[in-house]
Amino acid sequence: MPLIKLSLALVSGLLFGCGLILAGMSNPAKVLAFLDLGGLWDPSLALVMLSAISLSAMAFWLMRKRQTAYLGDPLQLPVRRDIDRKLILGSLLFGIGWGIAGICPGPALVMLMLDSGGLKVIVFLLAMMLGMRIVDHFSPS
Repeated sequence: MPLIKLSLALVSGLLFGCGLILAGMSNPAKVLAFLDLGGLWDPSLALVMLSAISLSAMAFWLMRKRQTAYLGDPLQLPVRRDIDRKLILGSLLFGIGWGIAGICPGPALVMLMLDSGGLKVIVFLLAMMLGMRIVDHFSPS
């Protein structure tokens, strides 16, 4: 990988990680408070998600007619728009895992790097990797 692409990947990852920390996404208690609609609900993460969705929508809109990314690599934008059983089941499993642990993949990596969350984060990451291996094993190639 050329140095410019590697540098941009590093900067993008650091920016993403800092955003997760500033938004509170690396704090499972804050995430669980957002998911607790019947208790002391914390709506602040809804603003984070709305911002992320808005920025992503703009980026997809800007890229819709391009064949290559700004650094020259071919674009591989999603083309499927159907909602199938795999999508629904995957979404349900992701949501259940997020609700139980208060952690999702990006923040888990941030927490691992910051050495916060301890064994809970390691168990989450191992379970996530095991789940990915199971899906790969049973999915048709």
